[in-house]
Amino acid sequence: MKRALSLAMAGALSLSLLAGCGGGASETPAPEGTTPAETTPATSTGTAFKLGGTGPLTGGASIYGLAAQRGAQIAVDEINAEGGTIQFELRYEDDVHDAEKAVNAYNTLKEWGMQISLGSVTSTPGVATSVLNYEDHIFALTPSASAPDVIEGKDNVYQMCFTDDNQGSASAQYIYEQGLGENVFIIWKNDDVYSTGIKDTFVAKAEELGLTVVGDATFTEDSQTDFTVQLQQAQQAGADLIFLPMYYTPASMILTQADQMGYAPKFFGVDGMDGILTVEGFDTSLAEGVMLLTPFNADATDEATVNFVTKYQELYGETPNQFAADAYDCVYALKLALETAGCTPDMSAEEINTALVSTFPTITFYGLTGDGEGITWDSTGAVSKAPKGMVIQDGAYVGMD
Repeated sequence: MKRALSLAMAGALSLSLLAGCGGGASETPAPEGTTPAETTPATSTGTAFKLGGTGPLTGGASIYGLAAQRGAQIAVDEINAEGGTIQFELRYEDDVHDAEKAVNAYNTLKEWGMQISLGSVTSTPGVATSVLNYEDHIFALTPSASAPDVIEGKDNVYQMCFTDDNQGSASAQYIYEQGLGENVFIIWKNDDVYSTGIKDTFVAKAEELGLTVVGDATFTEDSQTDFTVQLQQAQQAGADLIFLPMYYTPASMILTQADQMGYAPKFFGVDGMDGILTVEGFDTSLAEGVMLLTPFNADATDEATVNFVTKYQELYGETPNQFAADAYDCVYALKLALETAGCTPDMSAEEINTALVSTFPTITFYGLTGDGEGITWDSTGAVSKAPKGMVIQDGAYVGMD
C-alpha cells in the first residue's frame, strides 16, 4: 500500500514512532447526534501531541464537521494501535460554521494546550482561525477549508483539500473537455468566500477556454430556501448545465425545486456537495446524474480505502464523504512530517511549528485522497493533488474517468 510505504520510508529517518490514545476525561458535552467518545479527549500522559481543530459539530453544516472529526479520530485510533511510545490526543470544538464562534473555539483549544492544529473545517471560520494559528506559531493543516485566504501570507497554515482556485478552474476544464454542457449557468452564494472564490476562477477559466457561460444568479445565507427566481433565469437563458459552487444543503433545495418546475438541466458541483445523499428529507433520486469534482471515491477498491470505508460504516452507519477522508489523511500526513522532523511531544507548539514549516514542503504523502500519484505541498501551504470526476448513479458515487 502506497501510504504504508511512504510512512515506512519516513520511519527510517525518524527518531521515534508516533502512536496515541483518544479517550479520557470529558472536556465538553457531546453535541446532539454524536457519542461521548467523539468529543472526549484523552487524559494527557505527557507523551501525546495535543491535536485540536474546530468545525461545525452542530447546525446546518454539521455533516462536514462531524465527518472531519470522525475521520481524524479513526486515524488517531489506528496510530494508537501501532503501540508506539508517542501518542496523539485529539480534541475538536464546535464552531457552528461561524467565524466568531470559531475564534472562541480556537482559544479554548489554545488554553487546553494545543500543539498542532487541524484548523477549521469550513472556509469562513478557517480564514478567521488561520490568522490566530499564524500569530501564535501553531502549525495548522486543515482538511477542508479551501479558500485561498486561509493560507495566504501564513507560512505555517497548510491545506489538505485542493484550493478554490483549483476547483473552479478544474471544473471549467472538466466540463469543457468532456463536452458536458454548451450553455452554462452559475448559481452561487455571494456572502461565502468558498462559493465566490470557486465561481470567480470558474468564470475566468471558462472565458479562457471558450466555454459559454450564459449567466449567473446569487443567493445569501438568509435567502437560501427559495431558488425559483434563479432557476427561472437559468431556464430562460437556455442553460443545459448549471454549475453549483456551494455546499450540499442549498444544492439539495435547488435540485428539488428544479424538479418541481419540470426543469432538468445537468448539474455539476464541487466538493462541498459531497454528502448530498445523506441530507435528511431529501429525495436522493433527484441527485441521479449530478456530477462533481471530489478528491475521494468511497467506492474505490484499493486496500486503504476499503478498510477506511468499512471501519467508518461500522462505527457510524454511513459512507464517509471526502471531508472524513481528508481529515484522516491530515492526521497521517502530520504523523509522517513529525517523524521526518524528529519531533517529540515535549516540544513546545512553537518548536513543533518551526520544524513542520521546514519539513512539509519536502515530503510526499500517499493517502486516501488524490489520484494515487502522491500528495505534496509548496511553501505557501497549498497542496498539489488531482480531483476526481464523479457522477451519482443508483444512489452512489461512480468515477467518470
